[in-house]
Amino acid sequence: MSRPQKSVAASSVADQVHKVFPNDINSHQTVFGGAIMAHIDRMALVVAERHAGQTCVTASVDALHFLAPAKQGHTLVFSAAVNRSWNSSMEIGARVEAEDSHTGERQHIVSAYLTFIAVDENGKAVAVPELIPETDSEKLRWGEAQLRREQRLRQAEELKRYRCETTGSC
Repeated sequence: MSRPQKSVAASSVADQVHKVFPNDINSHQTVFGGAIMAHIDRMALVVAERHAGQTCVTASVDALHFLAPAKQGHTLVFSAAVNRSWNSSMEIGARVEAEDSHTGERQHIVSAYLTFIAVDENGKAVAVPELIPETDSEKLRWGEAQLRREQRLRQAEELKRYRCETTGSC
């Protein structure tokens, strides 16, 4: 049985803003990374649930790259979209920019990749719609997501094999 299909645009979130105030600042006088991580996870959850039409849970944060700091007075601009879906899982890509509200200048400060699983009312994984990438950028992210998935699976197998060899607990 084939899965229903959805476009990237059907579930993406773009240009959601968060004004940086003093309570968002760490001891280095930049935005606390954990606060940014929490915003990303919440936004990625919205994207995942829109795509799946189901409750979703975060399975992993595959990468979260802090590229530059944001400071008090900046406006954080968050965007997220499904990069690819498999059977019950989806990779959500997130991007954060820091905007100077006075000049409008933006700087890319964070990129992240999260995996979500759609679940039913009993917490059991359920199928999600197939993602149909349409633009060149969406097609690129779709292909890259598969490479990241293959790396995750390879790494999990290597760790399992290492534990088995090291501890004898297979």
